[in-house]
Amino acid sequence: MRLKTNGKILLLDLLKVLQKHSDEYHPIDQKNIINILEKEYGYENLYPKRQTVKNNIEKLLKYSERTDIDVNEIDYKTNVRKNIDKKTGKEKVAYEHTDFSYIHDFTYGELRLIIDSILFSKQIPSHHKEGLIKKLEGLSSEYFNSRLNHIRTLSSDGPINHDLFRNIEDIDKAISQSRQVTFKYNHYTVDKNNKLVLQSRTNEKGIEREYVINPYQMVATNGRYYLICNNDSYDNLSHYRLDRMTNIEVLNKERKPLRKLKGVGDRLDLAQYMAEHIYMYQGESTSVKLRLKKDTISDFIDWFGTDHVDFSNQTADEVTARVRVNRESMRKWALQYGLHVKVLSPSDLVEQIKEDIKKVMKNYE
Repeated sequence: MRLKTNGKILLLDLLKVLQKHSDEYHPIDQKNIINILEKEYGYENLYPKRQTVKNNIEKLLKYSERTDIDVNEIDYKTNVRKNIDKKTGKEKVAYEHTDFSYIHDFTYGELRLIIDSILFSKQIPSHHKEGLIKKLEGLSSEYFNSRLNHIRTLSSDGPINHDLFRNIEDIDKAISQSRQVTFKYNHYTVDKNNKLVLQSRTNEKGIEREYVINPYQMVATNGRYYLICNNDSYDNLSHYRLDRMTNIEVLNKERKPLRKLKGVGDRLDLAQYMAEHIYMYQGESTSVKLRLKKDTISDFIDWFGTDHVDFSNQTADEVTARVRVNRESMRKWALQYGLHVKVLSPSDLVEQIKEDIKKVMKNYE
């Protein structure tokens, strides 16, 4: 049972009631607040109930309106009551607050957007998804429905690196401190029982390789996390999957500055890098010219964006596009959209795609 004399505890409990039982779509009145305080927080002996709760709600409203205190806004309605003072015979006007709504940091739509990104992640284990989503549910009221049961249809039976969240924390620490990182990198293979397993990459002598990299930025794309970095043995940018890293260690050695990498400068243009590496392949980028059907333009923009694309030579059905992109990414994309796209240049990439098409044909002979 709560002590009725402890006003600070009552204030905190009132705030909890508003957070859990109200939002912008579901206001709560003083009567229901009192009922919840009695049933869930043990305020059976609170007296006088209405006046005490009213006074403390007024305090909360004042706190929520102050800019120097970190308390979320509490919305409310104001009822005006008029009556005649028996002593003076004059009309009195009283203002009463009701229909209180706690304004949460995230809207329903924003929370669902975050939760959906977790649900459709290809590398977060199902039990971790459930834990994360339950935490996110706590950021809204009891009325928020996260559709948690959808997780069961998105479970993964394959091998999963359960150190993913620790990897994210370690890499974030290294980036913020401008430190190098070492790790082992893994790939999927099949064991003697035809089961999928995660196995460390090895050198020519069969010894597990240890990667030393300079980390710059983590990104999420296609449902996976990547680290954009520089392998310390080279002078270009590369990237690695965070879920395939193990044995991460943050080194005391300062990372290599971006300006020392070829063609990068002092600042990483993340938007351009992602547009050029749509499949997150390693290797150089180049200017590619292609002819595409006009009804494919939307798909083209979905993949490559609008910032680094030029169009020309438009006809009723087709248009020529020029885009700077990773060669291997364009090679794969051209095969995927081969019914609607023809790569025109560079010539060596065109020849590669022709050979790819021939090999695909042989697979179906």
